[in-house]
Amino acid sequence: MKIQSLVAIVSCYLVVTVFTSCATKKELIYLNGTTNTADSEFKWSEMYLQPNDIVSVKVTSDVPELAAAYNISPLQQNALQGVQLQLQGYLVANDGTVNIPVLGVQKIGGLTLEQAEKQVQQALIDKGYLKNPVVVCRLLNAKFTVLGEVKVPGTYTFYENNLTLLQALGLAGDLTINGVRKKITIIRTENGKQTYGTIDLTKNDWFNTPFYFVKPNDVIIVDPNTAKVKSAGVIGNPGNLISIISVLLSSIIIIKNI
Repeated sequence: MKIQSLVAIVSCYLVVTVFTSCATKKELIYLNGTTNTADSEFKWSEMYLQPNDIVSVKVTSDVPELAAAYNISPLQQNALQGVQLQLQGYLVANDGTVNIPVLGVQKIGGLTLEQAEKQVQQALIDKGYLKNPVVVCRLLNAKFTVLGEVKVPGTYTFYENNLTLLQALGLAGDLTINGVRKKITIIRTENGKQTYGTIDLTKNDWFNTPFYFVKPNDVIIVDPNTAKVKSAGVIGNPGNLISIISVLLSSIIIIKNI
């Protein structure tokens, strides 16, 4: 009788364990209940330059020979990739300045890429170096890091001015089945200040938050769900637990019948 009671208790425990380890459909599907938001106001993200950024500055003018001093030659530009291309850019110092040959020191820290282009352009005109110059600035070392329950965690480089959180997670191979979609943490360092926020991917109320777009040096953290945490313990996942308990029950029954 005691053995039968023990079996009943263990069976109930196993049923509860299995069902509490299961995730519901709403916990796994992105953007539950999303409606048409085409009429809502959408704002693109602004990328502000900060210390340790590497910026490409390309200058053209009516006289290409005069602008050549500020540029990588076309042959070099086509050949360079990745880190080699970054080494040819201008490093933003801790005080927000870059030292451009001939033109000299320009403070672009805290400016957007468009603002930096206008500043360098105006400096070339004011100093009489070029007439009608066109300046194009690009950030060469924009990167973000994804940690936790994604298929390919790591640090990724991007060259777009606007990269969404969903695109960033896509580059990391998307969340695993064990990733908590209701709590994505983003750590952001911008203008010398560190902030963080949490996003619920199963909703769409974060579209108009500052964390819809990824910024350079963002760290995205995906927490593991309860099932993943339990499987990391001594006992292991529910399947292993069931096997262990089954062996114990079988042993008790055999010993009792001897």
